[in-house]
Amino acid sequence: MKISRFALALASMVPFAVHAQQAPDEGDARRAIIVVGKGQAELAEEQVKATPGGVDVVPYADYADRTVVSLRDTLAFSPGVYTQPRFGQEVRISIRGSGLSRSFHMRGLTLLQDGVPINLSDDNGDFQELEPIFLDHLEVYRGGNALRFGSGTLGGAINGVTPHGDTAHGVFARIDGGSFAMIRGLVSGGFGDESLNAWAGVSADSHDGDRDHARRHSLRFNGNVGATLAEGLTTRFYASVNDIHQKLPGALTMGDALATPEKGNLLGDQARDITSLRLQNRTTLDLGAATIEAGAFYNHKELFHPIYVVIDQKSDDKGAFVRSEWRGDLVSATLGGEIRWGTTQARQFVNVSGHRGAQIFEARQRARTASLYGEVRVTPTAGLSLIGGGIWADGWREQDRTLPSAVRGRASFRAFSPKLGVLWQPVAGVDVYANFNRSVEFPTFVELAQKADFVAVKPQKAWTAEVGTRGAVGKLAWDVTYYRATLKGEMLQYTVRADIPASTFNAGRTLHQGIEAGLSWQAADWLRLREVWQWSDFRFRKDAQYGDNRLPVVPRHVVRSEVRFGDEGLHVAPNVEWVPQGGFADYANTTRTRGYVLVGVSAGATLRDGLDLFLDVRNLADRKAIGDVAATITASGASAIYYPVERRAVYAGLRARF
Repeated sequence: MKISRFALALASMVPFAVHAQQAPDEGDARRAIIVVGKGQAELAEEQVKATPGGVDVVPYADYADRTVVSLRDTLAFSPGVYTQPRFGQEVRISIRGSGLSRSFHMRGLTLLQDGVPINLSDDNGDFQELEPIFLDHLEVYRGGNALRFGSGTLGGAINGVTPHGDTAHGVFARIDGGSFAMIRGLVSGGFGDESLNAWAGVSADSHDGDRDHARRHSLRFNGNVGATLAEGLTTRFYASVNDIHQKLPGALTMGDALATPEKGNLLGDQARDITSLRLQNRTTLDLGAATIEAGAFYNHKELFHPIYVVIDQKSDDKGAFVRSEWRGDLVSATLGGEIRWGTTQARQFVNVSGHRGAQIFEARQRARTASLYGEVRVTPTAGLSLIGGGIWADGWREQDRTLPSAVRGRASFRAFSPKLGVLWQPVAGVDVYANFNRSVEFPTFVELAQKADFVAVKPQKAWTAEVGTRGAVGKLAWDVTYYRATLKGEMLQYTVRADIPASTFNAGRTLHQGIEAGLSWQAADWLRLREVWQWSDFRFRKDAQYGDNRLPVVPRHVVRSEVRFGDEGLHVAPNVEWVPQGGFADYANTTRTRGYVLVGVSAGATLRDGLDLFLDVRNLADRKAIGDVAATITASGASAIYYPVERRAVYAGLRARF
């Protein structure tokens, strides 16, 4: 399927936006999406205030002055979200230790766009398919707080929301460029009103990367059309297309990562090329005190992935969902369900310099994941809510292998995950909350299909308790949560050798606890401070082999700070990332990476109404350090498992609104 051609065809929708009405002058000048009235981000904030746990909304304005290389650039100041780049748009994202040792792809999080999962039917997925440059905002629901998305994972859910034509009027254009031959362009536009509206955007980028053999180029399209069918009845159709080509520089030894971080692995011309098409519909019936949403989606994905072998996969996933909400003065309720099922044609070939050699593997992989979820909220008095709910999840994974021999493997799972919570608002603008929930994660084909037949990897189960507070008083705003998760059967991976895939095992009992803290202080009209701090204590608990060793990868402390001077007309914002002590690289706790401090700066200026200039400088001192590792059993400096931090880079760009 020539998805890139399809993207170009859909891109022809964008010129229609030229006829849109002129965008209003009011609002944050840094926002790419000019929103009139109450926008989607504001509505999402209202939902956050009703959630008894760690949740936040990241509007586009938070990262408008940064060149968005990956999701790390959008989530850097989201409390509790651990983000570390490996190269290009390949990034590790972990919440509360989710997918802790997975050194490729994604596990332990539900990644959505406009409320529909990007994850495949077995819950595997790629972060690169969510392109933040298109989004109006991101919603981050940590841990069991993601129940409203039907997510029962340890980490929770991240939902990227694209603009609508009725609130994002006009045409927007953006161009970025800078170090390592980076250039990116975006054109988007929206028009219409509540009765009929449309929004569409096209982006293209090219980047050589800061390491050898890290070149990337992509072409993407996102669009939606919405209409009011009758009073209280609306529908919206979405389309998303990605054509992403990424060379892989691979991991380095510790010595190379610290001395020559520009070095890359040329062996096998390794790459990860993704083409995908997503189509979905969401129809909403508003009955006043009750709302019903229903929809369906289709995802097609092609993966060409030369590594130790050439992985060649084509996946087709379909799904449907329904969600209802009833709102009363004393009792409110949510009830919903979702089902995803799909098929993957999986093939592997001998890697001949990045091309298909002799075929060595072929299988048909089928999966289904379904969930039913519900929540009841009782408000006995103003400012106090008691919440109870749960998720029933059911799924199976099946592989019919025909090459090199005929073998069938199948595994089925089911689980119930309850949730209890309390939300107290002692004064206006201040929330205090606590909740207790269970999460169950089913293994994906990456964990199950490790050998000739399925490996008996069990689901990962956890009980998580959290307490916290968020709010704002005067110029000060905060978001602080403490969580403690006791896990059984945590799915941990380790790198066996560079030429074979990682293996997975179920640990016995493990502990994940930590603090997710965010602080913002608007000291004056021209001065703002914001900071996030993560304390992470992840460890085995009386394990027969590892005792109480710490789990690898995530360091104990990560601090990010930014001070912004100026106003919308002209501002500059120095920023610092501080890791006092690196994380362990192995389960045996023999090797730990070094801590580091990275200094950067962003800036922006309004040249005239509707035209902004921005600057983004990273790793100003060109510090050499290790940002991420691929966990192993016992590591040394000679193990090729280390990923260097991003080298010094300077990017600049223009944003224009018409």
